Amino acid sequence: MNYFLMHKDIKVCEIAIDELSNIVGIDNIMNAEHLPVGTRNDDLLNTFNRWWKNRSIPKSRSGLRNLLDNLNLTVSQQLIDKCCGLSLSDQYWICPINKDLNWKDINFFENDFSDDIGNLLFGSKLSREEVNFMSPDSTSDGNLKKKWKIINGKRCLIKGGSNPYQQEPLNEVIASLLMDRIGVKHIPYSAVWDNELPYSVCDDFINTDTELVSAYQICSSFENTSDTVFEHFMLCAEKLGIPNVQKSINEMLVVDFLIANVDRHFGNFGALRNANTLDYISMAPIYDNGTSLWYNTLERLINPDADIEASTFCDKLKEQLEYVTDFDWIDFSSLSNFKNVVNEILKTSPYISSERRSILCQAIEKRINMIKEYINP
Repeated sequence: MNYFLMHKDIKVCEIAIDELSNIVGIDNIMNAEHLPVGTRNDDLLNTFNRWWKNRSIPKSRSGLRNLLDNLNLTVSQQLIDKCCGLSLSDQYWICPINKDLNWKDINFFENDFSDDIGNLLFGSKLSREEVNFMSPDSTSDGNLKKKWKIINGKRCLIKGGSNPYQQEPLNEVIASLLMDRIGVKHIPYSAVWDNELPYSVCDDFINTDTELVSAYQICSSFENTSDTVFEHFMLCAEKLGIPNVQKSINEMLVVDFLIANVDRHFGNFGALRNANTLDYISMAPIYDNGTSLWYNTLERLINPDADIEASTFCDKLKEQLEYVTDFDWIDFSSLSNFKNVVNEILKTSPYISSERRSILCQAIEKRINMIKEYINP
């Protein structure tokens, strides 16, 4: 089927999509400057398909099998065109060439959307035969169980945890409070309980005039001629005109070290762009911090002194600190007795024993001291 790729109400190009929602053709580029960031003209079909595939629910998503079985679908990518490709992270969508649709009438920022896809991802069974596919849950990434919901007029992301400790939602709250204390721009998270399980909740930080451009898209914008991944990312960010990148990277790498975040990858940090002017506003606030604080590690194996693996610029979190150019912004006095905050949050969970809680509190205090020692050896 043939569609216009739209950026709000701007026609970008024509695309052809097959029955498995693969893009098999790109034609008639009408506004090249509005092509998605990271889709390069020298390899447009392949880079476009990577961008499109990254828009779908990953195979590893908890609850995906229930969703596909209930809808008799083969792959999650088949959901994208059923919701016009709409997302709550940017302003791109697809419009059938033979239809007259307006972005204002169908976008998820200003219009209601269905809970059907999200409920299926959370394990529900359909109570009726007809499914409403108009949902941003069809274009959300990540492995953990999650869904979008409109709460008091706000678009909120609700995300679960994993066995055996169900710790990730509480980690989001802990990371939020830590960043509050040291003045790092971030997305605030709260925790709610439903059916004896914890979930993190945060507001969407994108609106009708902005969009999130992932670090992966940033790095895909230009050919890599650098010696390191870090250098390539910084050069791409500079060419794109993203302001104050180093400051944001300093903060992110320090926070990830403090909370032992093992899953800061190029899909969960990035930059904010004005969707109308295409000018970059800033790096995005720090978000998605749940896979931290030894979230799935047995108590006897938790070792805060260990050189913990990283997923961003280096193999190890400590090694990444070499890319931090300034530590003067950290007020360590604001982190005094932060372990008490951690204790109070973890104490709310029946999945976390008092022994585990004590070990994690000591571990976060140790990581704070390790940063101090790194700065002043």
